[in-house]
Amino acid sequence: MTDTAFPAWHFQKAGRSLYRESLETPRLADDEILIENSASGINPVDWKFIDDNPLNWPKGRVPGVDGTGIVIATGKGIDDEMVGQRIAYHQSLKLNGSFAACTVVKASRVMQLPGKMSYEFAAALPCPMLTAWQAVSKIPPKPGSKVLVAGMGSVNKIAVQLLTRADFEVHALSGSLTSEEAQTLGVAAVHRSADDLRQQYFAVIDAVGPDNAAGLVPLLTANGHVVCIQGRIEKPVDPAFTRTISYHEVALGALHDYGSAQDWHELMLEGEALLDDVQAGLIIVEDPVLFPFKELNEALDHSKQTKEKTVLGKAPD
Repeated sequence: MTDTAFPAWHFQKAGRSLYRESLETPRLADDEILIENSASGINPVDWKFIDDNPLNWPKGRVPGVDGTGIVIATGKGIDDEMVGQRIAYHQSLKLNGSFAACTVVKASRVMQLPGKMSYEFAAALPCPMLTAWQAVSKIPPKPGSKVLVAGMGSVNKIAVQLLTRADFEVHALSGSLTSEEAQTLGVAAVHRSADDLRQQYFAVIDAVGPDNAAGLVPLLTANGHVVCIQGRIEKPVDPAFTRTISYHEVALGALHDYGSAQDWHELMLEGEALLDDVQAGLIIVEDPVLFPFKELNEALDHSKQTKEKTVLGKAPD
């Protein structure tokens, strides 16, 4: 990596593989920092946007929302004591992202890494961890109440643990979760099909899609809550003034456009606390599958085909 340019993977067009080309080091705004990436997390949102390009990315955009690394430069408004800090971040989909040797991010939108956590392990965490926290925070405290979690990907595996820590009784609707995994995560009961469900729940967290979530709304108690991680339920299932269900949506990326400075301050504090809990073994997270930087397109395909948490290694100098 030179002082003026660094390697990066670039968007070409919807459905096409990314191409590798050097990117000029940008000038930092007063509130920005430059991070030398040590690892980049791959999330479903990355390959979905590469496949479909819903934001009309121009050719040359660098994808990647999750990354970890070291701060190597700061804008004029940022204390240069940040240089050298080990951090993790979640980047806006509207800006150049983590699939590069370096990424520019807002200084207020990063989390410091626990001392012993590796960059590769931490790179798998920001998007699923923060999304899980947002989803669970939508549900009011009600210890002992039952919550149904549908879809057991990386987000809901963390959400389950946050729910059990809040003294909810968690049931899972999943065709893949094993009994051993359920016990490890603290799941009280596993249901293989919605047809098997014969009880009511205070809340549902759904990571499958809005149609699936809507189909689970009849299982909610009066004044219950449904939280959609994938999309949103556009039209209430029940007539007005009946069971008065609360409908929630989660969109971590939208916070980049609509979140206040205080919103980000609170989220990053929560994120750092969760990273500490992961490091301490209080939250269990599977090790990601690691690919070298040169095999990004293979890593994206692996993530898409297997749904395993996948991480890209450090770019070569």
